[in-house]
Amino acid sequence: MSAASSVLLYAAPALSQPSATQPSATQPGPDCPDVQVLFTRGSGELPGLGIVGAPFVKMLTAALPGKKVESYAVEYGANWNQKTAPDGATDISREIVEFAARCSETTFVLGGYSQGASATAIALGVPTNFGQGEVIPEALAPRIAAVVTFGDPLGRRKGTIETQSALYGDRARTYCAVGDPVCSTGVNVLAHLSYAFNSTVPDAVAFTSSKVLALTP
Repeated sequence: MSAASSVLLYAAPALSQPSATQPSATQPGPDCPDVQVLFTRGSGELPGLGIVGAPFVKMLTAALPGKKVESYAVEYGANWNQKTAPDGATDISREIVEFAARCSETTFVLGGYSQGASATAIALGVPTNFGQGEVIPEALAPRIAAVVTFGDPLGRRKGTIETQSALYGDRARTYCAVGDPVCSTGVNVLAHLSYAFNSTVPDAVAFTSSKVLALTP
């Protein structure tokens, strides 16, 4: 998790104002990106952005020339039993809270694959079958430009973030490959592994970049 920078001020009379050359803790620093992408990998994947998150971040960066794009690989167990999704949600929420306090102009993009999609949904306050974690404060919702999920288990309940979240639904896009048994009633396990290679990542990038540019032209 990133840590908010601390600012030391010289002792001064109670009514005096901070020096104009001293930035406050809420002002953006020179290392603050225009866009921070938080992507949550799927079950069983090694720590990092994962098989879907890596190409998504690479293509989104190329689609936003002139903007500084950074990524954060959400830290959680990604256990096969699906019970670690709440931990992922908590890491998402805490990272956004801390990063937003340090970088006041940064826009956020959320993405998740498989169990990572569940973690993303929980962080947005959308109920799932996998427990509860910390939710992103509603005050920070305007700074989240887009949410994209792939192979979201919510689909098994005929739900999506778009339909389940009044706050984020209009900036969310869910992708479920035909036959994917994780997000639908399909039986094709290979369909669940297809997102890095089919057309969904390019489509998600087009959707996300349009939302980012609408928020920060």
